[in-house]
Amino acid sequence: MDIALLLLLIIAASQLLRVQYQRARIALLGRHLARLQLEKHMETLTQGYARAIHDATESRQLQVLETLHQTERAAASQVQTLASSLREETPQSLKMGALSFCVPYAERFLPDGMLRDFQALVQIHADGLRHVVDNVENWDPKTRAYHLSAELYLLQHSCHWFCKSRGIADARLLLRHQVNHAKVLESVSHVTRTPYLRWLQGDSR
Repeated sequence: MDIALLLLLIIAASQLLRVQYQRARIALLGRHLARLQLEKHMETLTQGYARAIHDATESRQLQVLETLHQTERAAASQVQTLASSLREETPQSLKMGALSFCVPYAERFLPDGMLRDFQALVQIHADGLRHVVDNVENWDPKTRAYHLSAELYLLQHSCHWFCKSRGIADARLLLRHQVNHAKVLESVSHVTRTPYLRWLQGDSR
């Protein structure tokens, strides 16, 4: 068989395998999100924060932020529900590769040091989001909204990483929100950042 044709067949097969794998990941997460209104809440909040930022007067900004409080509490509660419901899945099905690109079925053959636990990651997000929603740090409304935006952006990044790859998650974050992963991580609360950094390093504490 011609070498070029063989390489083409290998590339096509690998692409097909990758697409099938990613579709299965999307379906897994989708089953849990279907029980919730989390995606709707996150969209409402990110749009609301953007609208508040662009309002001309501070009084109007504060009014807009005030209207979002109930949705913030609902989102925080539903992220915790998501973290809890993911425990229904097998541990292997929630493993994700630490590499920047997608390796289909990496959880079946890569060593533990190259894998991360998605359920543990969502729990980190749930704890951090609750911390900011409850305003434990006693931030002013605009500072609180700034940190909440970062928490939501990082959660979206984690879901895209699980479903696609870290590289795609980085690109989507930059494209949709004009901010990179490092800046978002810098902007979340320490309750999210500290365990997230440990998680990135494969530390399960």
